[in-house]
Parts: sequence; structure tokens; C-alpha cells
Amino acid sequence: MAEDFAKAVEDGLKLAKRVYLGKDSRTVARRMAPPLMERSTNWYLPSAPMVYAVISDPRMVDNPDMPSYQPYVHGMYDPPALIPLQMMGVNLNVDCYVDTAIIGVSGTWRIHCVMGSRSCDCLIAVPMGNQGSILGVEVDLPTKSYVTQLIGEQESKGIGKIARPEDGGFLKPHIFTLTIPQIDGGTNISIKLRWSQKLSYNAGRFSLTVPFCFPEYVTPAIKKISKKEKIELNVNSSVANGILCKAASHPLKEIRRHEGKFSFLYEAEIFKWSNTDFCFSYSVSSGNIFGGILLQSLYDYDQRDMFCIYLFPGSEKNRKVFKKEVVFVVDISESMQGRPLESTKSAISAALSKLSPEDSFNIIAFSNEAFQFSTSMELASKDAIERASAWISTKYTVGGSTNLFIPLRKAADMLSNTCDSIPMIFLVTDGSVKDERNICHWMQKRLTNQGVLSPSIHTFGIGSFCNHYFLRMLAMIGRGEYDAAFDLDSIEVQMNKLFSKGLSTVLTNITIDAFDDREEIEVYSSRIPDLSLESPLTIYGRYQGSFPDNLKVTGILGDLSSFTMDLKIQRAKDIPLDSVLARRQIDLLTAQAWFSENKRFEEEVAKLSIQTCNISEYTRMTLLEKNKMLKTLKHFGAWKKKGDPHIVVESELPEMILLQRLSVGFGDLIATAENIRPGSQEPELPEVAKIFIKTTSNYFGGICNRCCCMGCSRCCSKMNNQCATTLTQLCTALACIGCLHCCSQSCCPNQDD
Repeated sequence: MAEDFAKAVEDGLKLAKRVYLGKDSRTVARRMAPPLMERSTNWYLPSAPMVYAVISDPRMVDNPDMPSYQPYVHGMYDPPALIPLQMMGVNLNVDCYVDTAIIGVSGTWRIHCVMGSRSCDCLIAVPMGNQGSILGVEVDLPTKSYVTQLIGEQESKGIGKIARPEDGGFLKPHIFTLTIPQIDGGTNISIKLRWSQKLSYNAGRFSLTVPFCFPEYVTPAIKKISKKEKIELNVNSSVANGILCKAASHPLKEIRRHEGKFSFLYEAEIFKWSNTDFCFSYSVSSGNIFGGILLQSLYDYDQRDMFCIYLFPGSEKNRKVFKKEVVFVVDISESMQGRPLESTKSAISAALSKLSPEDSFNIIAFSNEAFQFSTSMELASKDAIERASAWISTKYTVGGSTNLFIPLRKAADMLSNTCDSIPMIFLVTDGSVKDERNICHWMQKRLTNQGVLSPSIHTFGIGSFCNHYFLRMLAMIGRGEYDAAFDLDSIEVQMNKLFSKGLSTVLTNITIDAFDDREEIEVYSSRIPDLSLESPLTIYGRYQGSFPDNLKVTGILGDLSSFTMDLKIQRAKDIPLDSVLARRQIDLLTAQAWFSENKRFEEEVAKLSIQTCNISEYTRMTLLEKNKMLKTLKHFGAWKKKGDPHIVVESELPEMILLQRLSVGFGDLIATAENIRPGSQEPELPEVAKIFIKTTSNYFGGICNRCCCMGCSRCCSKMNNQCATTLTQLCTALACIGCLHCCSQSCCPNQDD
């Protein structure tokens, strides 16, 4: 899809050269594309919020204000070309709350490339940063307005108008797209976008990167047009003191600072739009582990208040981490062939190089059976690491089904006798298995019986065919971390982050004393994860009545000494905890809903999703279209003394369009069994198989309607040409007999069979 999109933009830029912009226009400098062989698929992907005119008929391309002679163009674009629209103004608003940012972008784009007498669809593209999650899109036009809205599954079944797959969805995991239908040439489009994303953390410093790099071809070519760019940044980190601004990509001016909160502003008339992402970082000055508790009173569906506990590892890099016993459990099924497996091998080799000589490790590769690097745990000596790197580099994908239970049991058995180190399992897979709930139940029981030094389990999912909620649940049971890569380009980077986070654990077996035996407090995570040097830890939930006045956190440090700390409680002033925690809360509750098969969790996820505008498995996104009507003010009992005595109001009955499902789903057992690679689509049918289906569709339509069409398609896709040709000829003959039978029935209706 990304390659098709890039090709459509390239076609659109060529087509846009037809537009005459007048003598007063300046020459728009374009990013020169590199040679075709050197060009990546990301070259024309959006690096900032963008809007494109969707052009199928090239004859409509012209300046809506100054029509010019255009040579006749033969043919149509299929798929359509995408012409980037010129942007007239943009505002970026960033609100940072501890480790989460709520991003808002408002801007105006103009359809400068379509005749005033014609109209076209417009595609909005929203690139998002680290773990971005789309929250909403609003579009305002002179005669209509559009807004996205989430609704429940049951409510969605009553919607008759369903959008095409290309009209709304994810171009890539971090790029959301939405198509607005039929807008007249020359129209100014006002758009508001909202999404959330995580701040990255390293050595006491939080960093934020927002995609805000606009290509030069979206800058208006008319010199006289005013171009204003505005950036507002607000940081509220009440649980941390000593905040220091470290760096910013744009010339921000500090306008406010007060008790853990500060604000910055940048506003300017510019010649061309921002050509760099908006980056900002700030540090929290503390060398030791510290934390705090935020409380927020809520008036929502739950009728309980919310609490959030933050624990920070501090910036002391020399703090002792645990001695470790590590087992890497790696999927080498046939679907991992190519970049997934090569990226995994590189990440494991990098992780092995970070182990200390006193650490020990092993590697288990699995498909339908398990292969061990060593029959027992190996000390992380230079020789052992070199042998392990060589062993994993020689592993190739193996066909057959995926069996996950056997390698997990082997890994748990290897770590069952740990005494003076922290055991951990890293699981990497791209597929789903049938016994996932049984695996979770088995692991839960085993870790409970093993006690304090039970292994932590870190999971990593590749692509969309694995059950990410199973992996998330397994990590939660094992006090570990979960991460994923839906894009092949990000596998190694994301996996390195997960390995580094797990291997830099500084506090384990964390407990909060006030949570014991208190039914009025619900903690959303059944087991509190370990604290890593690479990331702060967040513990959250709901409570009813009064919250305890004193809370004490305890755990075990890297030198196996005990750790105790009192937590300071404060009200969350100007921090919308429900919005800040919504994305991770929805993901966690969905994993619990899947594991327990409890409808109560599903209903809670749906309510939270609708309330906070976050996509979930139990809600659907819709696009509401509202028509505007021009009415005189006398209808409202008022008259304007000057100016236009009319007012624009929205019609009472908006039209609702149901978008395609946007959530990741619960894995794909069929794709896993057939070893379809991550990022691949269903295999295309051979041409002869298509002819077979087309030829026999009329006669066998009634039968096929009762059968599994997907199964038939897959069967045809695996058929060789000779077999398909023979079967086609046979079914064609049968179809002819069927036609003769129908003709005889119609000519002689009373004739016996």
C-alpha cells in the first residue's frame, strides 16, 4: 500500500505541473527525487499532516481562479493520482503529561488544482509519532462539515452506508488516512486533527518528536498570500520536580513556568512551512528512584475515581542491574522468512553483546518443534556469545505448524532453579496458535507456584497475524513488557528497545502495601511489572471512597537488597488522567477481556473507547456528514443591523458512514497455518483459476453461496494450470447442460423432467 501511495503522489506531482498559477507566482522548489533504483518507498509518504486531491480524470486539473488552455489528456488514472494540496496556515498544539502527549493540529488547505466547475475526493493523511493513536478528525467546508465518531458494535450494524477500504484506515501503522468525498475546486478546507503519542525516555530525559516536516510543494506559489505558523507547547509533570528544558527544534519562547508546569510559544510569518519535525526534550533531575501518586475525581460511566502511580528509575547510569539468566524463544516458522527473521537475529546478537560475563543465557528456536542452542544455560563468555551468534545466524525458516507451548515449557524448565539472579524469557513470534488461553493459564499457575524468583516474560509480536492481546496478557502475567512491530522497517529498532528495557531491570517484585486486602481499590494490572532503567513504570486503576493517606512501595534492587519508599499523594491538577491513560487502559482491558472471555470487560472497553475517542476492538469509527443551511436571522428572533442578515446552521439529521475496521484483531490462525508472511496479502489467484470461477459462477451460484468462498479461493490459488484448465472445461460443459435445462423448462413449463 505504501508503494502504491508513493506512486500515486509521484503521478500527482507530474499532473500538477499542468496548473498555471499566474505571473505573480514564485517557482516552487521541489524536493528532487533520487534515481529510481535508490528511491525508498518512504520518499513520498507524508512526513507531516497532508491533504491530497484524488484525481481519476486528469481533464479536471486546472487553476480554479484562472482557467488556462490545457492540452487534451487521453485516459484515466487507475488507481487515482494524488496531488498534494497547498496549505494556507497551520497551528500545532502539544500538551505533555508525564510520558504522554496529546497532539492537536489545525490548518487550512485549498484545492488549487481542480476546476471550479468540477469536484474531487480529498484524502487526509495523518502521520503520528511514537505509539501514536488517532483521536479524531474534523473537517469544515462552506456547505458541509465532517467529524469522526466512535460507536458500539451493535449500533454499527444498523448503518447502511459503508466506506470502501481505501476511504479510511492505516496506510502504515503510524499513518492514518481518511477520504472526504466530492469537494469543489477552489474550496478552502479547514481541518482539525487530534492524536496521542508516547514520549521516549532515556537517562532521566523525556523526548518528543511530532511529524511536522512539510514538503516545499505544499507552500502556496502566490507570493502575496500570508503564511502563519504557530506552535504551542504545554508541559505538566506534577509528579516530577526539577524539570529542565534541554532542546527544541523550533525557536520556542517560554511564556509561563509554575510548579512543574511550563508553556512555550512560537508564532511567525514564514516564507515556507516547517521543514523539520517538531522535537522537544526535558530532563527530570534525580539520580535515585523516585515516584508519586496522582488522584483524579471522575464523573463517567464507572462512577469511581482514578489513581495513577509513577515510578522513575532516575538518571544514575551506574546503578547496579540484576545478574540475569536469559532465554530467547524465537519463532522460525516459514512466515518469518526474510526481513523478520534477519532483523530478529540481529537484535538477539546485539542483546547478547550487552550481557555481563556472570550472566547466563540460552536460545530456543521453534516452529512445529523446538531447537536449542545448548542443552543447559551457558555463561555469557565471549566464546559462548560468538558461538550463539553463529548458531542463530545459520537458522533458517522451517515449514509446518507453529507450536508455542513446547518451547515456553522448555524455557521455564531451564529457569526453574534460579537462586541469585533474575530469570527472564524473551518471546518473539509472528503467528497465532489455538491453545493461547491454555498457555496463559499454565504459565500463570507455574509462576505463582515458583514464588519470588519466577521468570519475567517479555513478548514481541511481528505483523498483524499474531494475537497481540495474547502476547500482552502473557507479558502481564510474567511481570514483563510487551512490544510489537507492524511494519517490517521497524522490527529491529523496536526489538532492540524491548531487549534493552528487559535487560536493564533495576527493581523487581514490586508491591504496594495499601493494595493488599482492599476491595475498594482495583489495580488494572494483575501483577506489577519490573522497573527498568529505560522507562518509567506506570501503575493505575480505580478506587471508591477515600484513598489511603500513606502508600509505601517495596521491591528488590539489583544487588538483591530490599527497597522501600514512601509515595507522595497529590491531586492531578490540569492533568486529564482518563485521557492520558486511555490508550494503555483499553489495550490492557481488551487483553483481560480476551483471556477471561468476560462480556463485562468488553462493555467497559467499549464505553471507555467512546468516551475518550480511542479506537478499540469493540467499537467502530464512523464519519458523520452534516449539511449546512443558510437561514435568515429572523428565524431566530434577531436581526443584524449591518452586514449579511444570514446565518449558517447545520441540518438536523447527519448522515453516518461506517469506516472499515481499524483495530488489530485477535490474530489469524489460518494465515499462521499457511505461513503467510507479515505484511503480505492473500495470494492472488492464477488467471486460469479466475476464469474457472467466472465461468462456473452462474450455474453454481446457489451452491457457492452455501460454501466457504475463501476456502474455494485458496483451493484455486494452489491449483496448477493444467488441473485448473481441465476443471474449467468440465465445469463449462456442466454449465452449458444447465443452461439447456433452464431453456427447456422456460419453453415447456408443463413438461415432465
